[in-house]
Amino acid sequence: MDSKKRFSDRVDTYVKYRPSYPVEALDYLYDTIGIKQDSVIADIGAGTGIMSELLLARGSKVIAVEPNADMRQAAEKRLSSNPNFRIQPYPAEGTGLDDKSVDAIVCAQSFHWFDQEAARIEFHRVLKPGGKAVLIWNSRLTEGSEFLTEYDQLLHDYGTDYKEVKHTNITIEMFSSFFKEGTLELKEFANRQIFDYEGLRGRLLSSSYSPSPGHPNYEPMMDALQSIFDRTQKEGHVFFDYKTQIFWGEV
Repeated sequence: MDSKKRFSDRVDTYVKYRPSYPVEALDYLYDTIGIKQDSVIADIGAGTGIMSELLLARGSKVIAVEPNADMRQAAEKRLSSNPNFRIQPYPAEGTGLDDKSVDAIVCAQSFHWFDQEAARIEFHRVLKPGGKAVLIWNSRLTEGSEFLTEYDQLLHDYGTDYKEVKHTNITIEMFSSFFKEGTLELKEFANRQIFDYEGLRGRLLSSSYSPSPGHPNYEPMMDALQSIFDRTQKEGHVFFDYKTQIFWGEV
């Protein structure tokens, strides 16, 4: 599937059930990486505006860049009333931004969909001298509890192309070739969502590799999800744990 269209049929679940980012991670962007309250930030692959909203709350000016019309519409609905926000319909490889026009670039849960070399050239073009590119993921843990292990196996069993697109396919070597030599830094933070069954179901259906209703894997997947929840829940909830990873440097 075209990566720019993958989430068109699951925007509502994406808005409701995808995780945000820890306060400590946002503090790190401003206190350590050097983003400032008055910085102009390009949120590239902005999706429904989860990261844009957090940056706006810190007072920054945000230019969201998102090629998917349905996700862009969700971001506009969420954030268009903020005068520091604007959004434009371009891909990462051709953002429509002016040369040397932004202080920083943030890609939250999006960089793995980009053409890396084309994005590197584009990011270098639009960043001001010394500006940083920041790549952020909420990387779901696949072990550490019975629930985490069984949920990951469910995705292997029923996901449409989970093995091809899961974030563990991204390696540190890929980042080393993307960033200017000697500038790559990594910081990690813990993150968690707590779900009842309906929340867990919504989180699963927000993933682009989960089969939709009508697909032959859909009903077996949902039966397996219910079984996993029933076996592993504690007081009606399961814990969806992440490692929030921030890779950053100059390009």
